[in-house]
Amino acid sequence: MLQHLTNMKVEIWSDVMCPFCYIGKRKFEKALAQFPGKEHITVEWKSFQLNPELVNNSGQSIHEYLAEHKGWTLSYAKQLNEQVSGMAAAVGLEYNLDKAVVANSFDAHRFVHLAAQHGLGDAAEESLFRAYFTEGKDISDREVLAQLGAGIGLDAEEVRRTLSGNTYAREVQRDIAEAAALGARGVPFFVIDRKYAVSGAQPEEVFLKALQQSYNEQAATDNNGNACSIDGDCA
Repeated sequence: MLQHLTNMKVEIWSDVMCPFCYIGKRKFEKALAQFPGKEHITVEWKSFQLNPELVNNSGQSIHEYLAEHKGWTLSYAKQLNEQVSGMAAAVGLEYNLDKAVVANSFDAHRFVHLAAQHGLGDAAEESLFRAYFTEGKDISDREVLAQLGAGIGLDAEEVRRTLSGNTYAREVQRDIAEAAALGARGVPFFVIDRKYAVSGAQPEEVFLKALQQSYNEQAATDNNGNACSIDGDCA
């Protein structure tokens, strides 16, 4: 039992369009469920954009987008997406990538920041991932985001009002800059208590090991408080 654990923060950089981010979310959640001190863990979602310059194109399939963006053949892009869908299914997720709407994720990240102010950051991420990968919704459409917000307990009108201006734009850019400063080259990128970084949708045991190591270091620090020796030396 983890008796000395106070609070540990896990920061997760992700992009709504990243298929491995949703898979990584599930794997991390399964690891966290096994961690004895899970009630002391705070999860904070951070923004990242794989393609900040992406122009919305509802007429282009995700297969066509990847083929064009990566320089792949269309058949190769479809093959890789089928493999990713299989990986998602292995952790209980349903990917319908034929329905995915190619869209810029900037407003979706602003939406997450708004949700986080109401303690709903994780719910917002889950809702966005499901909307994009499973339901084929346009996550750049502000009305879609308002509806998603209402679905997790936000006021839809507050979502509309927030997204109509530039609120949280700086926070999104700050997250992206911070990821670069921490050496993140892709997402998902997990930082545990600013001690350990886990890159990618790693197996559950990798997340568990990182959580345990971070706890062990914190416990060791907590146990090194000020004390006096029998010689009268105090420090």
